[in-house]
Order: sequence, then C-alpha cells, then structure tokens
Amino acid sequence: MAVTSSDVADYLLAAARERGEVLTNLKLQKLLYYAQAWHLALYDEALFDEDFEAWVHGPVLPSQYQRYKGYSWQPITHEIKKPVLPPKVTAHLDEILSVFGTETAIALEAMAHAEAPWRDARGSLLPGQPCAALIPKESMKQFYKSLRIQG
Repeated sequence: MAVTSSDVADYLLAAARERGEVLTNLKLQKLLYYAQAWHLALYDEALFDEDFEAWVHGPVLPSQYQRYKGYSWQPITHEIKKPVLPPKVTAHLDEILSVFGTETAIALEAMAHAEAPWRDARGSLLPGQPCAALIPKESMKQFYKSLRIQG
C-alpha cells in the first residue's frame, strides 16, 4: 500500500486528538517532517513521495499546508477519520507522536532550524526571507541517520 502525505497527516491529526491534543498547521508540518526524516534514517526509504520545502518557519509540505492554511495559527478542528495504514507505518507514526508530539510547535520549529537539512536547503538566506527550496530526502536521511548512530 502506497502511503500518501495526506494519509500521514490524517493519521497524525486523529492520533494526536485521541491523545488529547489538537494540532496547529505549524505543529502538523513539523511532525510530518520528523516522520519522514526518521523513516528515511531508520528504514532507508521515504514514508511518502512528496518533498519538503525550507520555508521561514521550518520544513513545510506544501500540499498539507494548503489543506489546512485556513486555520492559520489556530488548532485544526476539522473532523478527521483515522486512516487504516500498514502496522509498520502506524507503529512509526505513534513513536513520532510519543517523541515529538510532547514538544510545542515553536520548540519543533527551533529544532528543525538548528538541523542541517533545513539550514543547508536555505543556504545563505536571511532568517525572514521566503524560500521554496526543496529539502533533499538524501540530506534528511544522512543527517538523521548520523544522529541515530551517535545516540
């Protein structure tokens, strides 16, 4: 079964709600990013095909940003049905929520800003300058794999 970014976003939104939290678009973006990054590092394959862009507030998946941009900085209250995904994928996403879901959106943004994949994709741009540069999956894989080896 091919998993899409919408499947992953819906799962994260529904699972977070089950845990008593409603996500903002900013936090959803960061959870999607870490889900993809750690899937690449742990399993040597992408969780979904789409690429992240190095926006001002960190990595963003444009398709999912567009789905929920109407919420602006407010929690996404849209009723989401939790998709049925392969057990390996749900276990991975549950782990991502356990590790990163406890952080605030701003803390996750700061983490991503401190890490090489986002920084490298932005190059020499100033902090507030708009950017749509892709964050290469290979860059994500190598960086997070190196963290796994260090840890």
